[in-house]
Amino acid sequence: MSKRVRAGAAAVAAVLIAGLATGCDSGGTDPGGGTGRAGSTGSGGTSEGAMDSLPAALTGQQPRWDACEAPPAGEKPGPEWRCTTVKVPLDYTKPDGETLPVALIRKEARYKDRRIGSLLFNFGGPGASGVSAMPQAAQGFEELGARYDLVGFDPRGVGRSSAVVCRDSEEQAASLARIDLTPDTPAEEAAFLKDGADFGAGCAERSGKVLAHVTTSNTARDLDLVRHVLGDRKLNYMGFSYGTQLGGTYAHLFPRNVGRTVLDAVVDPTADATGHARNQATGFQRALNNYFASTGESAAAGNARVTALLKRLDRRPLPTDGDRELTQSLALTGIAQTLYSQQMWTYLTEGLKEAEAGRGDTLLRLADMYNDRGEDGTYGTQAHSQRAISCADSSSRPTAAQARALLPEFRRISPVFAEFMAWDTAGWCADWPVKGESATPEASAPGAGPILVVGTTGDSATPYEGAKKMADELGAGVGVLLTFKGEGHGAYTGDNRCVRDTVNAYLLDGKVPPNGTTCS
Repeated sequence: MSKRVRAGAAAVAAVLIAGLATGCDSGGTDPGGGTGRAGSTGSGGTSEGAMDSLPAALTGQQPRWDACEAPPAGEKPGPEWRCTTVKVPLDYTKPDGETLPVALIRKEARYKDRRIGSLLFNFGGPGASGVSAMPQAAQGFEELGARYDLVGFDPRGVGRSSAVVCRDSEEQAASLARIDLTPDTPAEEAAFLKDGADFGAGCAERSGKVLAHVTTSNTARDLDLVRHVLGDRKLNYMGFSYGTQLGGTYAHLFPRNVGRTVLDAVVDPTADATGHARNQATGFQRALNNYFASTGESAAAGNARVTALLKRLDRRPLPTDGDRELTQSLALTGIAQTLYSQQMWTYLTEGLKEAEAGRGDTLLRLADMYNDRGEDGTYGTQAHSQRAISCADSSSRPTAAQARALLPEFRRISPVFAEFMAWDTAGWCADWPVKGESATPEASAPGAGPILVVGTTGDSATPYEGAKKMADELGAGVGVLLTFKGEGHGAYTGDNRCVRDTVNAYLLDGKVPPNGTTCS
């Protein structure tokens, strides 16, 4: 569920792609390959005069674009897609030291004579692979692809950019089957906390070298180097979900390098770990209540029905067609998966009806989608990257006692998701092997051009209130709020013509809408 609930990267990317199936600075390419002037200095080092602080071996890279390999799951991209890697410093305080590869995929603009530049995408998570997702999502960006090179990338610690790996598929399957994500006995609580600690220990054993360096601020620095290597004077960017945090961080570190930037399904930059959990409890419950309203059932009756089902599952999991059972935790995960998109509400109806009749197949399949489980029973590593990046970013380490103390408040917010969200605050970064960077990210960007911030009133994972806070944090004259009165995690990837036309006019023609524009 966005950036703190397990395997949100898989859910976010899948829902964005499914949704696609149904007067400012241009930020264009500098013909001379210049880098422009960088922004204010951030922690760790490289913003003002950033390129001057990096060795010529990095700033002078000439990427070779070759045919792309097939992703671990899925078809090989067509010949119009080309792939490359750009080397970035592992540690920006040691720019002459060890490097990491950042994997890129690109489809060149159709109209070369009207080309604006590169448009980089981040599809969320953190942990979503842009190299895998970009070709699948590209049909939803056809209008933009006329004048932009569409560029996806795997952030550091993700996919083909030194992916973090913490446990194997067998260990992941055992954890999902055994661990109660809403512990209500001392034994369940101890197992829950130990699983979190074991996960971190596995990350340290398998990926220890990179764990301290997979912060969003370092990925923002990577983006600026990629911008330079691609020959763009400014960074043109679309970020969805966690990608909005990355975009806000980039704007803070490099405000004068910000080109045309769109942040959609916006993470609240003022929220710490507990704040994110509180926001998501609010957002997912709001979306669930909207679902009940669409079926003609009252929120009170619907919530009572779902909580009763979950209590039964806590005592006795349901059988499925295979050899696995639907547990309470997996049912919660499956329910959450359907709340990312109104298009998936029919599956929620089917899953609840089936579970109340004594079978768990539909909700288990939905949980598998959320948890990045393949048909062969293996699990992807998006959840590993997601947790590693989140825990490298956040210095907050709530305890079990603090999680228990949240329960009364969270139960008032959400009868269905309260325990899930409250306990997640303690389990996520428990005994994490590296320290987090800060309690909350920085997004203030004085000196940047207008940034379009898109919020959806019914967004489950990144509630609408976060978009308003991001626009405020970016600063007056920078954050421009566009509101979509509707459902779903992300507005541009839906079928609302007003949103698409407004965003496209900004990205293609530099037309900034009035702050507070609303689409419905």
